[in-house]
Amino acid sequence: MEIDPHTYSSEEKSGSQSDDELEDSSSIAKQKSGKRGVRVGNRKGKQKSECWVHFQEYQTKDGKKRSRCKYCGDTYACGSGSNGTTNMNTHIRKRCKKYRPPITDSRQTFLVKQPNVEGASSTLGASRFSAEECRRALAEMLILDELPFRFVENRGFHKFCFAMNPRFDVPSRRTIVRDLYKLYVEERMKLKKYFKSSQVRVCLTTDTWTSIQNINYMVVTAYFIDYDWRLQKRILSFSQITDHTGDSIGRCIEKVLLEWGIDKIFTITVDNATANANAISYMNRKLNSWREDGTILGGKYMHLRCCAHILNLIVSDGLKDLHESVVAIRNAVKYVKSSPSRLDRFKRAVEHEKLGNNGFVVLDVPTRWNSTYLMLESAVKLRKAFERMEEEDGHYVNYFKESDNEKRIGPPLLNDWENAKVFIRFLSTFYDITLDFSASLHVTSNIYFKSWCTIFNQLTSLSTERDPLVSRMAVSMKQKFDKYWKGLDKTNNLLIIAVVLDPRYKFGYVKWRFDAFYGVTQSHSMICSLKEVLIDLYEYYVTQYGSVNVKSNDDMSSGKSGVPETFYEKEKFKEDSLWGQKQQEEDVSIGKSEVELYLLEACEKLNDKFDLLAWWKNCSVKFPILSMIARDVFSMPISTVASESAFSTGGRILDPFRSSLTPKIVEGLILTGNWLSASCPIAEPCVAEEHAKDDDTSIQLLEYYTNVETGEVCEDLKWKKDMITF
Repeated sequence: MEIDPHTYSSEEKSGSQSDDELEDSSSIAKQKSGKRGVRVGNRKGKQKSECWVHFQEYQTKDGKKRSRCKYCGDTYACGSGSNGTTNMNTHIRKRCKKYRPPITDSRQTFLVKQPNVEGASSTLGASRFSAEECRRALAEMLILDELPFRFVENRGFHKFCFAMNPRFDVPSRRTIVRDLYKLYVEERMKLKKYFKSSQVRVCLTTDTWTSIQNINYMVVTAYFIDYDWRLQKRILSFSQITDHTGDSIGRCIEKVLLEWGIDKIFTITVDNATANANAISYMNRKLNSWREDGTILGGKYMHLRCCAHILNLIVSDGLKDLHESVVAIRNAVKYVKSSPSRLDRFKRAVEHEKLGNNGFVVLDVPTRWNSTYLMLESAVKLRKAFERMEEEDGHYVNYFKESDNEKRIGPPLLNDWENAKVFIRFLSTFYDITLDFSASLHVTSNIYFKSWCTIFNQLTSLSTERDPLVSRMAVSMKQKFDKYWKGLDKTNNLLIIAVVLDPRYKFGYVKWRFDAFYGVTQSHSMICSLKEVLIDLYEYYVTQYGSVNVKSNDDMSSGKSGVPETFYEKEKFKEDSLWGQKQQEEDVSIGKSEVELYLLEACEKLNDKFDLLAWWKNCSVKFPILSMIARDVFSMPISTVASESAFSTGGRILDPFRSSLTPKIVEGLILTGNWLSASCPIAEPCVAEEHAKDDDTSIQLLEYYTNVETGEVCEDLKWKKDMITF
């Protein structure tokens, strides 16, 4: 419809009204506005025309009604009867130069910043709006950031989403619970599919925990090295357990392995509890009954004690009788941390002494020696500030005076600070080794023997120290060390084989350290025993997997199946296979196995940037069987810290405000968070993959647990849940 030129020209003239007229008439328009929208003329109800979203009605001084564009300021007559909305619609669609209509086509792409693969910078790329992707990203955010479900109903979050993209419809709390559990089921099926297709041998860690709900939980974590030689860690279960007995723990592990379709275990790392030894024995019997290669060498080396836990027992035994110097410093720190005013005075003392520190001190937990070490380390750095407090702060001095027939030890004197320095030097080695043992994102099995040698050497030398305080502590710790780690019979020999399979050390390093500790004669006997262990491992793997063709890394990365297609490729493949078999027969005939060939090669040069897994990846063709042993040995975790960290996550999720979460939802949140936050994806094996069996149980339980979280459980759903077999 064409616009009347006379009307258009008059509107342009009227558009030059002063801002004062518009401001004076704005109040009149507001009075005419109802709760349901702007009313025009005598017509009641919400305006139907879309143009009123972009225009504001006002009344001039002479009583005429007009509308003003919210973007460019152009005005139009809008009186009822004589004027319609055609001019305003045309203005928004064609004439307004400041209005940019939103993208309404879901297929429309737009330029966005996308992070680079290395994460160093960002690049421009094409993207399009997808409500499904936004819903999934929202579910991942709630899981990774450990946010409550009610977060999606917060007003601020709704406002933020509308500002980012008005087309995104924020789901309700009920809907997001379904999305979260659906994401858990999808990720679980992916991981289950990998275990089924790869038949990888895994190492397990497990531990137990009691939540704020007084519910016993048990976590099971799997470690393995994928086909691209990258260490992977995945939590498999965070489920309820009736009690902490060995049979209950063993049955819980068995249930987890059956659910995931895992039947090949290398080691199980547990803490030093008697119940765990019974659980390992139970699992050893079950795994050997499932399949012939369920365990290695009949499960002889499957039980692996947590090295961080044993080290904690060793150090705690040495510090059981705390020196008065430690107590004096603890009391001084406790005074500073007891009130804000005391902390402010201490910070001023730090500032006056120009210590370059913000006055941050740590108060230890007496039952945890590592926190005592951190307290002493921070307090010694601020020693002058404590001495200044003693000179200037009378309350600080009175704090240590006798009251109610009880006198606090302190304040710390010169001798106390000197003893603290001795404690710090003594404990720093054990603190650093504990951090190394607790790592979970890189190989730790090859560092055990080196750390063992460091501890053995330090305790032996400090036992003869002139300082009676140090020597008494060292002797007590040496006795506990001998109880758990003295000799090969008290140590899992696979931990020493791990350093032998490190091409930088091999048996030469082990012999050098044993010669220094035990003498040449005993060292020779111990080396022979370790060589027998390595040979037994090699012969076992040859028996079980000797006929397996190990592909080159290039074939794995390129995704080729390894099956030749043309006649020429078939002949070439046949000749290469025959020649490789001929070479192996010649090596065997002259008595050279992969173990002997590996040990005859010179050690690699020591280098901080040496990549152990990359070296074995490149040598997997040269040592096909030995590389399979190395893959399993280097996947061993030497501590249960990774499993214990899951309890920290569980404690944050099950806070006092979310203690009504069901165990199934808690498990879904913790497991999915672990899978999504993995540092690197799992490299799939280059074989024809079979689809894992559909997890009908998880799908059926989805509706039930969704309604549990929203408090809408009906009798039918309860009946369905009872009919499902867990």
